[in-house]
Amino acid sequence: MDQVKRKRYKKKRYLLPVIIISSLILIRIALPYIVKSYVNNVLADIPGYYGQVDDIDLSIISGAYTINDMYLNTVNANSEVPFLDFKKTEISIEWKALIHGKIVSEIKMHEPTIIYVFEDQQDTTGQANTEDWSKALTNLVPIDINQLTIEKGKFAFLQLQADPDIDLNLSNVNLAASNLRNVIEKTRTLPSNIHATATSIGNGNVVLKGDMNLVKEIPDMDISFSLENAEAKALNDFTNYYAGIDFDEGSFDLFGELAIADGYLKGSFKPILENARLIGKDDGFLKTLWEGFVGFFKFILKNHKQDTLATKIPIEGDLNSVKTKIWPTVSRIFRNAWIKAYQGVVDDDLNFKDATEGADTLNAKKSKSKKKSNF
Repeated sequence: MDQVKRKRYKKKRYLLPVIIISSLILIRIALPYIVKSYVNNVLADIPGYYGQVDDIDLSIISGAYTINDMYLNTVNANSEVPFLDFKKTEISIEWKALIHGKIVSEIKMHEPTIIYVFEDQQDTTGQANTEDWSKALTNLVPIDINQLTIEKGKFAFLQLQADPDIDLNLSNVNLAASNLRNVIEKTRTLPSNIHATATSIGNGNVVLKGDMNLVKEIPDMDISFSLENAEAKALNDFTNYYAGIDFDEGSFDLFGELAIADGYLKGSFKPILENARLIGKDDGFLKTLWEGFVGFFKFILKNHKQDTLATKIPIEGDLNSVKTKIWPTVSRIFRNAWIKAYQGVVDDDLNFKDATEGADTLNAKKSKSKKKSNF
């Protein structure tokens, strides 16, 4: 009897580990399908949109998973161009943040594409908005995102009903953003750093850099950006549709700074056209008028020494009612032409303090107005 009991005991002793190991193996095999089903259900529940994930890979030991070939588009889209098309997205726990006592995630996106087709998005009116799909994508990440990396991305704006079609895009987008959840708490006001590079239409070089505080509902920021050496002819579809102007040659630069504090924005844009030549009209009489207009235009507005047409456009105000200052914009065209040409650099004459001072002034006016209305 003792030997029989010992045999039974040995069988039971090995049976339990076998059951546990087998269960873990089955769970591991089933998990990718369970997660995939969950992700697809989240995408299917976005009002006005539909989407799907092709495959999901899990790494339980490292606490990471990879979403392969995820796309999202509008239900009533007239085009077959996906609104979001993410080739490969790696989501993992950021182990460095654990040192600071925070559990946050790191996301690496490989070749993500966001294409905003104007007509497709207009058809979603009353059904969906940006908050719907952005919140859904955030729900796919179980914990707060702290580090974000984008490699070889593409962002584009298309207007297909324009004649010709308008295609404004940034390709080869590489972006790195750190400390998005303020894991490393410091005394500075803007804890998150962002740096991005890209190639614009016309093969222009784009650089964006600065600091942000993304924890707020309306993020605070102090950023600068530049677009250099883009071929002016690449803008013809856009300028012809909205202004009836075509370029035959020349280059286009754009430099700017933006500061936002408590929803108050202060910034400037500096567009510069260099060696630009407008395409003339074919008809005899119209050609004469056109050449006369262009000649006058060049003489009055262009800096002949630098061969540039430029201005600096200041913008300022509450984000609900941001205003562009018309007179300074016009006067600075003549300043570039007759006094001093604008240089192809970020002027760096704006900072976060300028926005905070503007926000304080606006809040003081609102408070004063409120007090008056109470009497």
